[in-house]
Amino acid sequence: MAGATDQRRGQVLRAIIADYISLHEPVGSKALLERHHINVSSATIRNDMAVLESEGYITQRHASSGRVPTEKGYRAFVDSIHDVKPLSTPERRAIVTFLEEGVDLEDVLRRSVHLLAQLTRQAAVVQLPTLNTSRVKHCEVVALGPMRLLLVLITDTGRVDQRNVELAAPAAEEQVHRLRDLLNEALQNKTMAEASTSLAELADQVPPELHEHMLRAATVLRETLVDQPNDRLIMAGASNLTRIARDFPVGLPDVISALEEQVVMLKLMADLPDLGNVSVVIGEENEEKQLHVTSIVTSAYGNEEDGKLGGLGVVGPTYMDYPGTMSKVSAVARYVGRILQGE
Repeated sequence: MAGATDQRRGQVLRAIIADYISLHEPVGSKALLERHHINVSSATIRNDMAVLESEGYITQRHASSGRVPTEKGYRAFVDSIHDVKPLSTPERRAIVTFLEEGVDLEDVLRRSVHLLAQLTRQAAVVQLPTLNTSRVKHCEVVALGPMRLLLVLITDTGRVDQRNVELAAPAAEEQVHRLRDLLNEALQNKTMAEASTSLAELADQVPPELHEHMLRAATVLRETLVDQPNDRLIMAGASNLTRIARDFPVGLPDVISALEEQVVMLKLMADLPDLGNVSVVIGEENEEKQLHVTSIVTSAYGNEEDGKLGGLGVVGPTYMDYPGTMSKVSAVARYVGRILQGE
């Protein structure tokens, strides 16, 4: 009997959460019976709600009001979601069509974050692939003048980074071409760790007339790209949160501030779930105090060959539509991974 009672109370909790997510209003026992057709008396529902409240899953803001879920209630609800529901065929087709129109990786990721913000009506973030998961595809060297070079490093994930190099002496056109050839011979198809080792040895392996130029180019590459990779984020949809400012009575400015802090958001992407999985962090489970009034749903994108290349996700209120948000984050991450793999 206890098992049946627990199941019914779980059903009542899910119904309260579903109604609160949908209506953003406290939920009463009468409304539950009318909307969800739970086959018990109103007295039983009230008793179940009293038990759920005593156990910390729901709370009553005012003596005469209905109940609202607590963070513990949301966590129990999310933990009961064993399978992320698939999107409809039109939704999947729209995502694929929009992402496949991207001209390169960064454009695909920019599209993905705007798409997520639009689909979920929340703030969205995507992390560009970290350099330590990439291999060098090409290093272009362009003369900006006799004493200045532009280095363009392109990785196999489509990431492009540019750095200027100030030279100690003028470089002739043929020297610039030779520098490019030598850098590519040393760096192509290498991981960033391998590239760092190659760059450290490169200056001593080139002809004397190129030594100083190579030393400066290698130093810039190592210091700014290889040894200290600068992970980048693309944000979209922060304005969506202003629509629901009343639901952040003491926190929206802090939330917006946290979204604008690169370090804070990168920390969110530091502990991504395995490919194909979704992570949900609710309220005070967030390490950042500024985000205690939010829930964050993240997933990793990548492929079987390269593993996780980066992450994406959304930030919204704790009463977000968890099943819908989880399915959309999961779907966009999956399709980004497929596009990266050339499928």
